[in-house]
Amino acid sequence: MFQIKLNKMKFKAHIGVLKEEKIVGQNLEIDLVVNTNFNFSGHDDLRDTLSYVQFYEVTEKIVEESRADLIEKLAYDIIHQVKALDTRIDSVEIHLRKLAVPIDGIFDAAEVVMKA
Repeated sequence: MFQIKLNKMKFKAHIGVLKEEKIVGQNLEIDLVVNTNFNFSGHDDLRDTLSYVQFYEVTEKIVEESRADLIEKLAYDIIHQVKALDTRIDSVEIHLRKLAVPIDGIFDAAEVVMKA
């Protein structure tokens, strides 16, 4: 078993509970961890592993198309669509950070962590 990670992917999203968030949008940062349930053969051939390009493309498409209210919904959708790419994927973990939150306070981001 091994992991494939994509760290600090950055996207512009139009999600949020407030109407203004969906209009103006906000920046997201996503870490994705894909756990595989197979042993890598050691061959230098993409068919012997999983393509992190696909993971990025699925994540990007979901973020661009989503108009969800909750970051939890976005995280859930990404996990399940990435998992559906290949039967060799055991689990997917996501750390999804919303970098600009309409809260009167000082902090870096609101983050949800989910694994399935």
